[in-house]
Amino acid sequence: MLQEVALGQRSLADYTHIAGKDLIAEIRELAEGLEGKRVLHVSATAFGGGVSEILYTIVPLMRDIGLDAHWHVILGREDFFNVTKLMHNSLQGDPQAISDQQWEVFEAYNAMNAQGLADGWDVIIVHDPQPAGLYANAPEKSRHWVWRCHIDLSSPNPETLERMMPLISRYEASVWHMEQYVPEGISEGVRIVPPAIDPLSPKNMALSPEDAAFVCEQFGIDPERPLICQVSRFDPWKDPIGVIDAYRLVREEIPEVQLALVGSMATDDPEGWEFLQQTLAHADGDPDIKVLNNLNNVGAIEVNAFQSQADVCMQKSIREGFGLTVTEALWKGRPTIGGDVGGIPLQIIDGESGFLVSSVEEAAERTLQLLRDPELAKRLGKRGKEHARKNFLSPRLLRDWLRIFDDLGV
Repeated sequence: MLQEVALGQRSLADYTHIAGKDLIAEIRELAEGLEGKRVLHVSATAFGGGVSEILYTIVPLMRDIGLDAHWHVILGREDFFNVTKLMHNSLQGDPQAISDQQWEVFEAYNAMNAQGLADGWDVIIVHDPQPAGLYANAPEKSRHWVWRCHIDLSSPNPETLERMMPLISRYEASVWHMEQYVPEGISEGVRIVPPAIDPLSPKNMALSPEDAAFVCEQFGIDPERPLICQVSRFDPWKDPIGVIDAYRLVREEIPEVQLALVGSMATDDPEGWEFLQQTLAHADGDPDIKVLNNLNNVGAIEVNAFQSQADVCMQKSIREGFGLTVTEALWKGRPTIGGDVGGIPLQIIDGESGFLVSSVEEAAERTLQLLRDPELAKRLGKRGKEHARKNFLSPRLLRDWLRIFDDLGV
């Protein structure tokens, strides 16, 4: 059997003051015809990355409105996750090929996990490439199957995509962040649904300035000095190396600036450990660069504090499926700079709710502009928060899933 993830409780009513009565009422109306339906989410890991953060909220909310919702995690060893990390990078454009032997590893683990699936579901939602082969191996386990893609497939390695297409295209429906991620050859059952953050989670709830400053001080950050912060996995696509280079350009003009690079090490990302070491080496012992992760006792509250305290939040990705850390920063009212890639432009309207950049030099220039003009920073932060509230919070995502279930006849 796959591993069931233990979950806390969420109440939809608690979100009314943030999401608005109309949206909450729409959700309850959609849920009336779905009460008792059995819904299973399947993902690669229960920790690290945006998928798990989304599911820790959305599954309890589904339960709160009457669905019999569950979340299971597939089983895999290092050889499997090495392949799926390579696959993840390849689908986002990395030219490195996946060997026939590696494909055999992928297929074998998917077949094994398919055998471990419980049956009797009304709908199974399979998240990302790692478990994409489940449906092919166990179609009888559920009445409906949905594949949810969280990565940027706008310019994939064509060889890898060709091998994945027979697995993806057989799903009754597929859900994507953006239209441009949908490969040619998939036309039926396509849904476009951006992800969302939980505004009431410890990572995103309101922290007082005093509490945020206190937490930051525990990690050697001086709350009286300007702070740049990027929160993301340690991954070449997130470009923490480029963030350090931008920080160094800013420091030439504002010597007192500090940088916090904050991430979590995910169980399905063996490459992350290697890239963490590269990031530390590039920081070169600079005491004003804090490279922090869950191994330094950095959890949700600490991430909240770093983002809330930051004078500039950054997500300088060079590839990005969506980038929920951008929404997190916007929700906290922080002026935010993001790479002009993937789903980030959905969140940052350049010059209105933040800045979009395409180089180290642009990132440094926009950071200097925000640090030198507090009124501009405040204005962008306020607009960014409202944009996030309207478009990228959990109740909206819950409504979109209910609409999909209704369309499928779940």
